[in-house]
Amino acid sequence: MTPLKVLHVGLGGWGRSWMTVTAAEERVEVVGYVDASAEALALAQAQGAPPERCFTSLADALQGAGAEGVLVTTNAVGHAPVALAALEAGLPVLIEKPFAISVAEARTVVDAAAAKGLAVMVSQNYRFHPAAQAAAAWVRSAPYGEVGVVEVEFRRDSARTAASAHHLLPHPLLLDMAIHHFDLMRFVLGREAVSIDCHAFNPPWSPFRDPASAVATAQFQGGVTVSYRGTWASSGVKTPWSGEWRLDARDAELWWTGRDDPPADRATVRPVGKRARALPLPPVTHLDRAGALAEFVHAVRGGREPQSSGRDNLGSLALALAAIRSAQERRTVPLAELLDT
Repeated sequence: MTPLKVLHVGLGGWGRSWMTVTAAEERVEVVGYVDASAEALALAQAQGAPPERCFTSLADALQGAGAEGVLVTTNAVGHAPVALAALEAGLPVLIEKPFAISVAEARTVVDAAAAKGLAVMVSQNYRFHPAAQAAAAWVRSAPYGEVGVVEVEFRRDSARTAASAHHLLPHPLLLDMAIHHFDLMRFVLGREAVSIDCHAFNPPWSPFRDPASAVATAQFQGGVTVSYRGTWASSGVKTPWSGEWRLDARDAELWWTGRDDPPADRATVRPVGKRARALPLPPVTHLDRAGALAEFVHAVRGGREPQSSGRDNLGSLALALAAIRSAQERRTVPLAELLDT
């Protein structure tokens, strides 16, 4: 497979972190780096971006870099505009989450990709870890009956760190972080959310501008209930980034967690009345963002829809935005309210 020539747009801190991912993937060649900020480009060059491949204009890069695909790692406001420009230029797109700032905006990108016959993929990188994939397979095979209840807990502490842009993000938990967990709910359960009721708040010690903590209950197809508790301002023991999950099936429970800086992913099955045992985890060749990038390359080269495509990711984005609406309006929000408009 010849390397896919990629244009990398958005070179802030997270975008420059992506440079290590693309550099490690031999099936990708970055032919252009784009950012309107000269400072960001200088930092990217210090990290290895060749100056002759750096652009301050997206239009110039699209015209002159000879790209076959576009990686979008701008801030969330820039995701859809950059994706639409890339699609108009005939290039498939891999976009960081959240996909867009509204379902309507995301659907515009999905429709543009469909009209051009091009792939759009959202980097929901938490899917590309062994425990999440093992949990999804366990739910689908249903060895102990169907899952009826799920509990998810996420705890991190950014409340006692130095003031940063993170504290000023719009909806730092529900849109910037919990969208990973909402996407995992859909991925693991293999079902779509029907409604969500959410209460979001700031603990008294939180320096965040928008709510850093939330408690939510989501109803999924088939009557599955998911309880979610997440916070950026925890005084307790931190969880791995995927959170800690407990799934209740008819005759057993499954506990799993993953995406930590070590230890590795773990999953345990405890049949009713029996001892717990480890659930075997599948090998995952490309982890995390490397997995998302590899999937994008394979989908583009194979002419197929990628996993976590823009079309599929509408459900994850809608769930995050419905949680925000529920918290703001203090009511249960049906997902159809966002997806049917």
